[in-house]
Amino acid sequence: FRPQKVCLCPFLPVHPLNVSTCLYIVQHPAEESRVLRTVPLLAACLPPDKCKVFVGRRFNEDRHPELGAVCQSLSTLILYPGAEANNLEELELDPSLSPYNIIIIDGTWSQAKGMFYGNSLFHLPKQVQLKTNLSSQYVIRTQPTNTCLSTLECAAIALSIVEKNHSIHEVILRPLQALCSFQLQHGAQIHHSKEHLIKNGMYAKPMPKNKRKLNRMERLANNEKI
Repeated sequence: FRPQKVCLCPFLPVHPLNVSTCLYIVQHPAEESRVLRTVPLLAACLPPDKCKVFVGRRFNEDRHPELGAVCQSLSTLILYPGAEANNLEELELDPSLSPYNIIIIDGTWSQAKGMFYGNSLFHLPKQVQLKTNLSSQYVIRTQPTNTCLSTLECAAIALSIVEKNHSIHEVILRPLQALCSFQLQHGAQIHHSKEHLIKNGMYAKPMPKNKRKLNRMERLANNEKI
């Protein structure tokens, strides 16, 4: 019962959003083959020169000189959570460094982790994270926890903060909401987070035998920060 064609043009902004910040999306190759991915929706909301996508697992200055230069710029932030990350909402941005660049890793959480720690380039920019209790509206794909967000949602929030314009968040989320609504009307099911499924005894897959993965799932069930 899935639709053969889907048009989301009515839900996109009439004109690309006028932003000074440039997004650099480093995308895991596996994301290219996903049909219901969010990066194309994000790119459709922004001018081509403000949303650039680089596909791969490994990046270096020789093969990716533009990305290498961006990573070394003081105007660049990389959005990846962790103990070393500053909360973007609380970060004082230096106006003299504007316009800023934001690097976002696009992939599953395990893929993003491998790309972040496997590329020394990504350790050069200032690391930031989002301090939010928002639940993902990308309900047709399973997230690890209730507060994990899709690439599009992270980009929308980050741009709203850096550009100091909350309407950006609303505009970018509109095609994602439409996509999920359209799919749910044609047979798709709401995907609760893994955290929600475990806590409510709804996790249907066999429990992992690997102790590290098992401990991780126990921490999810006990609402411990991972």
